[in-house]
Amino acid sequence: MRHIVCLVLLCFCLFGADFITKSEHASMLYSNPRGIGCDKCHGKYGEGILISTYKHFNKKTKQLTQEELRTPAINDLEFDKFKNAILNPKSVMPTYFLTDEEMSLIYEYVKNLKDKKENLKKGKKK
Repeated sequence: MRHIVCLVLLCFCLFGADFITKSEHASMLYSNPRGIGCDKCHGKYGEGILISTYKHFNKKTKQLTQEELRTPAINDLEFDKFKNAILNPKSVMPTYFLTDEEMSLIYEYVKNLKDKKENLKKGKKK
């Protein structure tokens, strides 16, 4: 058994431990970075989604209005804004403790999702 473990460790050292591509890693991070996935709140393509509707009573006007809670689109942000939103301690987003590399991977993945969604729309119009 010890020989098998040593062989596996040797293979890791010689061939690297990259069992998944960066794209696959990014996809996994987007769908489940550290608990709840980005897709649950920001949508399949990072376009932002409706989280909830609620009724709000304005005491001054005595009117009841229906309001919506929507998440912002993240597929059209610049990287600095994207990263700051993730790292902002006052944000309503969960804390993910992502590395800089993981944030970069997710960012590139989300940018590609926007292109993928636009290509799907073009394909349906034909």
